[in-house]
Amino acid sequence: MGIDPGTTIMGYAFIKVEGKAMSLMLMGVLHLEKLGDHALKLERIFERTSQLIDEYHPDELAVEAPFFGKNVQSMLKLGRAQGVAIAAALSRKIPITEYAPRKIKQSITGKGSASKEQVAAMLQRLLTIPDKDMPAKMDATDGLAAAVCHFYQTSSGLNIPKTAGGWKGFLRENPDRIK
Repeated sequence: MGIDPGTTIMGYAFIKVEGKAMSLMLMGVLHLEKLGDHALKLERIFERTSQLIDEYHPDELAVEAPFFGKNVQSMLKLGRAQGVAIAAALSRKIPITEYAPRKIKQSITGKGSASKEQVAAMLQRLLTIPDKDMPAKMDATDGLAAAVCHFYQTSSGLNIPKTAGGWKGFLRENPDRIK
């Protein structure tokens, strides 16, 4: 499960991993903009994350870590949103891994400064998501990006042996990974 925490919109996604292959199960967003009170938003994040966990039974949670910005109040609110999503996973004994936004972008596109649109486009190609199924809100693809990044960073993902000789060797040894 991947989560892009937010206090206005929270993105989430689930991928299914079979062997070295991954596929999209679900991605979506939780709209919080109509809730005025910050505490109510946090409560809703906890409840929805818990519901998703209970329904889809993820093995692990990958969450985007808050980035450092100039507005301290915004960062505190974002950190709280991330914290309650993590607490929901911890309450279900699910291991958590945090990834910096730059690490997620680099993992998906090869470039840490990639735009949200570039990340979404790469995910669409990687997971062969039809245009009609692409979400209107990039927060959903950001949640998916966190999950895919985690897949790539763990032994079940793109674990390139040092003897492969880089990407060329990896592709030669893994022709089934080419689409």
